[in-house]
Amino acid sequence: MTVAVVLAVSAAIFVVVLGAFLGTRRPEKTARPAPRPPEPASEPSSSHPALARPVVLDPDYLDPRTIKVGDTIDRQGARSRVLGALHLSWQGDQWIEYLLEEGVRHYQWLSVEEREGATPDDPPHLEVYLWTPVPTQGMVPAKSMLIMENVEFYPIDRGTAAFRSEGTTGYPERGLVDFADYRAADGRLLSFDRVQGQAWTAAYAQPLSPGSINVERML
Repeated sequence: MTVAVVLAVSAAIFVVVLGAFLGTRRPEKTARPAPRPPEPASEPSSSHPALARPVVLDPDYLDPRTIKVGDTIDRQGARSRVLGALHLSWQGDQWIEYLLEEGVRHYQWLSVEEREGATPDDPPHLEVYLWTPVPTQGMVPAKSMLIMENVEFYPIDRGTAAFRSEGTTGYPERGLVDFADYRAADGRLLSFDRVQGQAWTAAYAQPLSPGSINVERML
């Protein structure tokens, strides 16, 4: 959500080289509802397991927006399973949030969004963030500066995004999510969000460095 909103036994490996950096087109927006305990998902399986074989695809032709529910994400040795995905839209922008499960009931969201370049001559690029929940302790997102864990964060954007849920996310099939995004002086990003009618949750964003993600899929 911007700073508005995102994981199988592998037999085919897709290597995804990602460049993640802050957009300059306008304040970031990545709608990313914080994880809630989802219902257990069934294990995906190949319809012809005996025919499955490892295939390595050229990373130059891969797009992280094509990650699927049931894939396994490897981030420099940290492996997570893609449980579900949220497809979000806000003011004409669209992005995807993948819900990852690392270990037992440890959840994070991976957001992927295409951004325009800083100038009309610059090509679009993808921004990829890993979101880690933080306790809100009953806090609500202020319209002015707020302090989280002794760090001052200043508002950069807020609004309401529409979402469609796929797989296991713990959220309705469709709905609306409110968000409020902040940035600290050192560049750290913080986002509050809530499915309308529910409590606020919060998470920090970690940009992923190029080459830090592998995607494994059972074919």
